[in-house]
Amino acid sequence: KLFHRLFVIIFYFFLRFNFNLQKFSHSLLLVNIFKFEKSSGMVSKVTDGIRISVEQFYQPDYSNPLQLEFMFAYRITIENHNSFPVQLLRRHWFICDSNAEQKEVEGEGVIGVQPVIAPNEQYQYISGCNLKSELGKMYGSYLMENVYTRQQFQVNIPVFYMEAPFKRN
Repeated sequence: KLFHRLFVIIFYFFLRFNFNLQKFSHSLLLVNIFKFEKSSGMVSKVTDGIRISVEQFYQPDYSNPLQLEFMFAYRITIENHNSFPVQLLRRHWFICDSNAEQKEVEGEGVIGVQPVIAPNEQYQYISGCNLKSELGKMYGSYLMENVYTRQQFQVNIPVFYMEAPFKRN
């Protein structure tokens, strides 16, 4: 529990003081917090010209299997393939454990911001998820807005699975 509390405090500090988390290669602190060596693969989905790609990473240093605490980090890349800029307004997540527990999370923006993504540009961020079992999945959607017309539309986040490496044969 100490590792989880420490992670939450550090993560809150980053969010509260609006550190720039969108470019991982420029954030040495995030590299020290999360380990991204082993991913179980990337999944992608395109909705209305917006491509969402997700990679997840098990975080053994922040997990405590004996206490049923399994920490995962995930990296999201949002690519705008439209001819107009879009703004990410809201997120809506469904988080499922293999023990049949399901959480629903929704709110404004991601990691404390509502990014505007220009045509043919991308926005990338990382976040984390604490599960009570070694297997789980996440999926959801973003509410986006065409900056020119103010028309809002839903973009699907593909289902991605979280699996602690020691569960694999």
